[in-house]
Amino acid sequence: MITALDHIAIAVPDLEKAIKRFMEDFGLPFEGTEEVLAAKTTTAFFPLPETSIELVNPLNGEGPIAAYLEKRGGGIHHLCFRTDNIEQDVARLKDKGYQFIGDGPTPGAHGSTVIFIHPKSCDGVLIELSQPAEHH
Repeated sequence: MITALDHIAIAVPDLEKAIKRFMEDFGLPFEGTEEVLAAKTTTAFFPLPETSIELVNPLNGEGPIAAYLEKRGGGIHHLCFRTDNIEQDVARLKDKGYQFIGDGPTPGAHGSTVIFIHPKSCDGVLIELSQPAEHH
């Protein structure tokens, strides 16, 4: 029985730069690095409890996911980080040189507000920021 999403792996060309991004820019807790000799890799872990798997499919066969599937086929599409202040995080990350897709946050699933960071700012990984709907 599957009990949890253990991790999402991202291949990065510059480990130190990527560690700095996830630790300093995104503020994730860094667990350290480990050499896995059998796999000939050095790994770095950032534990983030409570996650979901989101399956995305084009609505009426159109939109950005339709274009993505046509170009690349199925596969991991993006990572999403939850935020409690999307406007503040966008401003902070723009100051650090991150490029965003679109003019500003837009409506997302479950009443959330979302924005995507351009993959060229993050070693080719599309990253979404999502602020949950406010519960009153």
